Amino acid sequence: MTDINASLKAQHPSSHDSQSNSDDPKTPYPLIDTHTHFDAPVFDNDRAQQAQRAYGQGVRHLILVGYLSRHFDRLYQTQQQLMPPSADDSAQTASRAVPSEQPQTHIALGLHPFYIHQHTDADLSSMAQRIAQQRPVAIGEIGLDTYTDEMKQPAAFEKQQRFFAAQLDMAVAHQLPVMLHIRKAHAEALALLKAHDYDAHKLGGIAHSFSGGVQEAKAFVKLGFKLGVTGQVTNPNAKKLRSAIQAAVDSYGIECLVIETDCPDMTPIMCQTQSNDSKQTDTEDETTKDKAKGVRSALGQNADNEWQGADGHNRNVPANLPWVLMSLSELLDVDCAVLARQLWQNSCDALQVSWAYR
Repeated sequence: MTDINASLKAQHPSSHDSQSNSDDPKTPYPLIDTHTHFDAPVFDNDRAQQAQRAYGQGVRHLILVGYLSRHFDRLYQTQQQLMPPSADDSAQTASRAVPSEQPQTHIALGLHPFYIHQHTDADLSSMAQRIAQQRPVAIGEIGLDTYTDEMKQPAAFEKQQRFFAAQLDMAVAHQLPVMLHIRKAHAEALALLKAHDYDAHKLGGIAHSFSGGVQEAKAFVKLGFKLGVTGQVTNPNAKKLRSAIQAAVDSYGIECLVIETDCPDMTPIMCQTQSNDSKQTDTEDETTKDKAKGVRSALGQNADNEWQGADGHNRNVPANLPWVLMSLSELLDVDCAVLARQLWQNSCDALQVSWAYR
């Protein structure tokens, strides 16, 4: 099998710069970006243009995913900003830089486990009320995270489990799929899911930015979840992740996968510019190390400084999603056209929607 990075860079010499590869790849397929933080402030200056770029690369739908209650309003504001003008409101929207063609945006609401110390019971109550009033497409991202020593403390982990279960309850009550954030807590998450009455076979669901091994991959798919594949799959050093994906597909077929950018994080390796970014080793921790540290991440703990000051060339964007498709196609030896169509159906199944493939 040829080296994916060498072959892609040979085809597209400028692809190393994520801001200059607007024409790559040359043959876009209809795609669904199942997990983004496109509402992050790092996109405030060019969000409309990036939406148009994404559409040009085949992205027809993208999900804006919540993680902190105080940012829920921003999700809906971003969705409104990107909503195409209708005939009767063209005058009102004339002043907005809304591209004529852009992906349709959808919202997921969730309280992220890594920020458990910032969540309150009042956040759970307000989230439940908002779901009832402004139904999202999914609940997420939710789950368990013991990446740091602080997160492993009994009180913090117990609160994570309680919030995870409470949000699963909301998903069951409203018959909505969930987007899971599970890091270094796969066994505990699987045990909680098995004990809960949430049924992913009926409600759908995605194990977002999957980072576990072979056994964990198969276990989540067996429960009915799709595995969310990010730009990390483009890194040839991510052997554990790539092996887990291959093993899951060997057992369950390509029907078990969806793709996502998780932008502005998880930039595909061919779109990175900093040399140290391309040297990530194959560990579960390093697949999401920047997110955990709040470094160059959309999920910064400082609400006033999300991703600000980061190298713009390493900011991931929805238009980079085809690189995930192409790398996955190479890894699995499945034609891009066949894989793209199946990933579309998988995404619809996971989100319990019926979006037409165009």
